[in-house]
Amino acid sequence: MMPASPTPEGDVIGTVADWLESGHKAALATVVSTWGSSPNPTGSHLGIRDDGAITGSVSAGCVEGAVIHEAMEILKGAQPEIFDYGVTDEMAWEVGLACGGQISVLVRSVDKDMAGLYVEAKARTLKGIPVAVLTRIRDGATALLGEGQNNGPLEVSPDLTERTAEDIREGSSRLLESGDETYFIEAKVPPKRLIVVGAVHIAQALVPMAKIAGFQVSVIDPRGTFATAERFPGVEVITEWPDDALSEFVIDDQTAIVTLTHDPKFDDPVLQTALTSTAFYVGALGSRRTQAKRADRLKELGLDQAALDRLHGPIGLNISAASPAEIAVSILAEIIQEMRHAPNPENK
Repeated sequence: MMPASPTPEGDVIGTVADWLESGHKAALATVVSTWGSSPNPTGSHLGIRDDGAITGSVSAGCVEGAVIHEAMEILKGAQPEIFDYGVTDEMAWEVGLACGGQISVLVRSVDKDMAGLYVEAKARTLKGIPVAVLTRIRDGATALLGEGQNNGPLEVSPDLTERTAEDIREGSSRLLESGDETYFIEAKVPPKRLIVVGAVHIAQALVPMAKIAGFQVSVIDPRGTFATAERFPGVEVITEWPDDALSEFVIDDQTAIVTLTHDPKFDDPVLQTALTSTAFYVGALGSRRTQAKRADRLKELGLDQAALDRLHGPIGLNISAASPAEIAVSILAEIIQEMRHAPNPENK
C-alpha cells in the first residue's frame, strides 16, 4: 500500500469542479497502483476537460498524452477503465515510463456530485479528519468514507466499511477486491502544518512553496505592517503575539514550526513551547553565533540539552543560500528531509 499524499491534489479537483460549473464535461484520471520508479504516487490526479485542457499529473508528463486520448473516449460514453503503462508496453518510448516504472491509471468521467465528494473530503482533512474516497471500478460510482459516515451514491456494505477502516487510519490508497467487484480506496490524510513566526521576506518566499508542497500554512506576526493578506495571500495570517497565537494550535507530530524574526522576544517563547512539543521540525533563523546566544537564553528558560538538540539552527540545508528565496528553498528542503525521515548529513 502506498501512503496517501497531501500534496495539492485538492487543487486539481477544485479546478475540475470549476470546469463543471461553467458547463464543460470533464474526466478524472487517477493513479491506482505503481511499481518501481514511478514519478507520481498512488492517488495522484489528472483532470481532463472536454476541449483538451488539463490540470494535474499522473506521470510527470510521461504518459499524459495517452491518458488524455483515453479520457476523450470515456467522455464520449465509454465505461471507466484502468490502463497500464510502463517500459514493457509496446508503446514504451512513446507513452511509457522511461524511468523504468509502471503505473495503473483509472480514467472515468466526473460529474458535480463526484467532484463535490472530493471537495468535501478536502474540507474534512483541513479540519484534521482522515477520510477516503471509495470508487467502484466497474461504473465509477463513489462514496466518501470516514468517522462512521458514508456519503455518495455508492452503497458500501458493512464488511467493506470495516475492511477500509484500517486504510483510512493508516492513510493508504490501494485497489481491493470485494466479491465480484474491484474498488479503489483513496485515503485523504490531514496535511502537514507549517507555522511560520515572522512575516519577513524569507517567509514571503517560503509560504507559497510550502503551499505547493501540500502544507497547511499559518503566518504569525504581531506587526500588522508585515502580516497582511496582501503579502501572504491564501493562508492564515495571525497578528497576535506569537506565544499567545501558538497556544491556540494543536502542536503534534504533523507540525513544523519556523521562527524568522531574529527577535528574542518573539522567537524565544515560541521555541520554548515548540521544543518541548512533539513537532516533527523546529527551526530558527540565525548564524552560528546567534544560535549559540539563543541556546544560552533557552537554557535559562529551563530547556535541557535534549530539547536544544532538536532545534535546526542555523536553519535550512547548507546549500550556500544567499537570497531570501534561496534560504526559503533550503528551509523547505530541510523540513521535507525531516518529514521523510531521510538521513541528515553533517553539512552545516
